[in-house]
Amino acid sequence: MKENKGFCSWSGGKDSCLSLYRAIKKGIKVEYLFTMFKEDGLRSRGHGIKPEIIKKQSELLNMNFISGEATWQDYENVFKQKVTMLEAKGLNIGVFGDIDIDDHRQWVIDACRHTNLEIYHPIWLENRRDIINEFVDLGFKAIITTVNSEVMSKDYLGKVFNKELIKEFEEIGIDACGENGEFHTLVIDGPLFKEQLELKKGEIIKVGNYYMLDLDLVI
Repeated sequence: MKENKGFCSWSGGKDSCLSLYRAIKKGIKVEYLFTMFKEDGLRSRGHGIKPEIIKKQSELLNMNFISGEATWQDYENVFKQKVTMLEAKGLNIGVFGDIDIDDHRQWVIDACRHTNLEIYHPIWLENRRDIINEFVDLGFKAIITTVNSEVMSKDYLGKVFNKELIKEFEEIGIDACGENGEFHTLVIDGPLFKEQLELKKGEIIKVGNYYMLDLDLVI
């Protein structure tokens, strides 16, 4: 029987982390984390995390790491090149953390259509609240790194994503899964980690409508 070997599309946040966990529990040998960065390579696309932090996560998760750098205009081309490269390494499954936005899932399917990779979405169409409850109950620890200033206060930056915060988000009318871009998280510990990711907090940066907490590794 063919061994299922894969990569995980990795933002560093809770959804990709739970998807990785689910894939491993299913018996998939996930060998690589794959992250797309801005064209200058200084921060990840979407979540704005520095490459050394993502690399450290991969180390603590005992994973190889591969990345791509692109403008938004060239994003799809670079993404396709990288998944082709991952398939050439003998991988046959791509793991993705989309939940219920069909356009996101369809984009992944289309962008991998030129390969023979199986596309696996472990948390697709599951109840959003069930997903975040499972993430917390498993013992994963994440912090809030980005918030949409139009719907949330920057005071939430750096807070631990736990049951109390989930309840607070729901009370103020925020989707506690953040699937619509209300906020982003960074996972710093949990059952897959060898030890906790140690970070120091820097300045709060405004990028468009978003506030981001600048983070650096503790050396």
